[in-house]
Amino acid sequence: MTSRTQTPIPPTVEGTPPGPAMIVVEDVHKSFGTEPTAVHALRGASFTARAGELTALRGRSGSGKTTLLNLVGGLDRADSGRIQVDGHDLAALGESDRLRLRRDRIGFVFQSFGLLPVLTAAENVGVPLRLRRTPPAEREARVHELLALVGLSDHAEQRPGELSGGQQQRVAIARALANRPALIIADEPTGQLDSETGHAVMHLLHALVRSEGVAVVVATHDPHLIDRADVVLNLRDGRIVAK
Repeated sequence: MTSRTQTPIPPTVEGTPPGPAMIVVEDVHKSFGTEPTAVHALRGASFTARAGELTALRGRSGSGKTTLLNLVGGLDRADSGRIQVDGHDLAALGESDRLRLRRDRIGFVFQSFGLLPVLTAAENVGVPLRLRRTPPAEREARVHELLALVGLSDHAEQRPGELSGGQQQRVAIARALANRPALIIADEPTGQLDSETGHAVMHLLHALVRSEGVAVVVATHDPHLIDRADVVLNLRDGRIVAK
């Protein structure tokens, strides 16, 4: 394991004002199992998230945060209600179109990083580009650009096991940006990090919203990330509620 020296991160850039709605969720319900023992994870959740905004989704464990993110990311289907992402009604898309939407327009960042241990940082970032058959020269240029963006140019040839937790999460964020997505979905991205490193990752996400103009939706308990969010949604018992 390398020493945990702090690598530079991009300064927060004041970009353009929030753009059009990237996510529209209307009266969404989702249950698991069958009555009478069914678990009702979402009970009529509704919200809108816009391009150029960081939206924080907070709530106690079991409140439905991960379920909601999985539905918005097209990883699961709602029982009822409407979810529109980047102008697409998810209920109307077949599996191949949902896969294409996830691949081309959505980037995912998970608490567990999800990096491939046998690949270097650069190779991990390049995986989405390989899946799209991006030409090698273009792929290498994009990987170099992204590693510089997250402050890891000097760590391109290191594998995940040689990086600190914060560095691994930055690689995961770079990978999520590889295909220039319109939306980034992050599920507890600072959950495994100490407070200082988590603060740096939070600052990076906020800077990316401003500089790249993407929409970022984050499920989090991190008060620093919540404080920096443009919009805070409170999820309680499967519904978006006031504080």
